[in-house]
Amino acid sequence: MSVVPVDATRTWAGVAGRAVHRSLVFATPMAAHRRSRRFDAVGVPTPSRSPAMGAHVALDELVVGGFHAVNRPIPSEEIDRIEREADAALAHFTDAGWLADPRSYHRDPSAPAEVALGRKRVGRTRFETLRFDSGWEPQPGEPGRSRWVGQLANHRVRALVLRHDDGPRPWVICIHGAEMGGRPLIDTRILRAEHLHRDLGLNVALPVLPLHGPRRAHGVTGSPTLPAASGFPGLDLVDDVHGLAQSAWDIRRLVAWIRTQDATGHANGNGNGIGITGFSLGGYVAALVAALEPTLDVVVAGCPAVDLPSLFRRSAPAALRHDPRFLALLQQADQLLPVVSPLALPAAVPADRSYIYAGLVDRLAHPVEQAAELARHWGDPHVLWFAGGHITHSFNGEVATFVDDALRMHLA
Repeated sequence: MSVVPVDATRTWAGVAGRAVHRSLVFATPMAAHRRSRRFDAVGVPTPSRSPAMGAHVALDELVVGGFHAVNRPIPSEEIDRIEREADAALAHFTDAGWLADPRSYHRDPSAPAEVALGRKRVGRTRFETLRFDSGWEPQPGEPGRSRWVGQLANHRVRALVLRHDDGPRPWVICIHGAEMGGRPLIDTRILRAEHLHRDLGLNVALPVLPLHGPRRAHGVTGSPTLPAASGFPGLDLVDDVHGLAQSAWDIRRLVAWIRTQDATGHANGNGNGIGITGFSLGGYVAALVAALEPTLDVVVAGCPAVDLPSLFRRSAPAALRHDPRFLALLQQADQLLPVVSPLALPAAVPADRSYIYAGLVDRLAHPVEQAAELARHWGDPHVLWFAGGHITHSFNGEVATFVDDALRMHLA
């Protein structure tokens, strides 16, 4: 997940060298000892020091370094704007009572009144396309409202759909990670859409999150490009709040539409159910939706990145970690982002219907800082700690079996 725009002059040779160095450091006895103490403290298995695990580390570090290489630095004047907006948002959200009661910030959507259906071929598979108006906007008076509303392509929710034509079936909504959405060939394969549809007999929906893929294409009204710090998630804290709030709203609006289609039943009731599964940022959104939508039958959060301030700290390059302005921004993030954090909202889906999988050497969403915190918050969910990293999760047979078993158990 890309979260910190940094020095764009970093070379690809430097990126590769950094990845190799990090994997070698990972294998040292001193690093293994520190890791063991930290993992043991929160009940997470300590990863082995095998060459295979070192390779997982190197691959994740290549991706992190690649984001550092291609992202441009944020201009000083834009950092000024981000800080001013975050301060204004903290004051506004405090006065509105949203920081004291994050649930009150999240409104409850209805099903879309009009839905446009079409067809799209992805590889050899024909998907339905689904489009409807999001209907979500920051509330009047919120800092950053005009900029968010001005992103015209973001007003329309888009999803790919696979559904059976022989009557009602259970549904699963698959939520992509950061930088993934809007690339159908990649999204459908990583989220295993055809397998879930064909082999598990589920109807499948793959929505595109705000400011991803075609929802980012046209930029801000009056400008061909987005500001340097834009993107979701990123260091623009107000945009992060709006992006996460709209993500949860859009997924819940999709749930409401599904219920109108198949007369699907509620959790523990009659009829066919609805589940959600998400990876990385999608794991965050799945966990947030699960805190707002208690009638879901099952939620699976994969390699979830549920604590953005912690993610910012970990993914920042060394040159930024002691920068006073970056540290000040992290303090603002700690105060503001709980309004859209699943860790700040009571768990609504029972633990026996909640599932988490996480890579023991994940260098993007660290298992101790992210998945372990979500597991603690959810109580006693089903958790798979797999021997791998963030990037290689989709090639891990344990992960595929874990997800399939969860969906079979609750959506059969």
